[in-house]
Amino acid sequence: MNDIIEVAVRSGQFSTLVAALTVAGLTEALEGKGPFTVFAPTDSAFAELPNGTLHSLLSDRVRLAAVLLHHVVPGKLMASDILAAGGATVDTLNALPLNLTVRDGKVYVNGVHVVNADVSASNGVIHVVDEVLIPAGVPAGAAE
Repeated sequence: MNDIIEVAVRSGQFSTLVAALTVAGLTEALEGKGPFTVFAPTDSAFAELPNGTLHSLLSDRVRLAAVLLHHVVPGKLMASDILAAGGATVDTLNALPLNLTVRDGKVYVNGVHVVNADVSASNGVIHVVDEVLIPAGVPAGAAE
């Protein structure tokens, strides 16, 4: 089985995420032992960011890393765990919380829909989300 980075690359829908992880110097960590839970925004989620935001993030490694680490939770958290608990609050690798909720039998992370859950990897699990999670206190950046 492939690790999180290999699964993301092979899926074809996370090229922006993988490129951002590379710029931030985080790919090696997500190729590591883990386990990790990654709430992975698709390329279309990155495309929906306000004009200039992605460029601004890619130009600031510290801010980019803070945003990307806000998508990663230590441990392997399956959708069934979230559904069984009726939701949860978990800390990300940037030490900020994510609010996991359940509405109409669907999982949401900070209000963002998990559109595809439980994509297995050798070192964890990926949950596909349709928006980029920008943590409070980390401005997304002004349009350029």
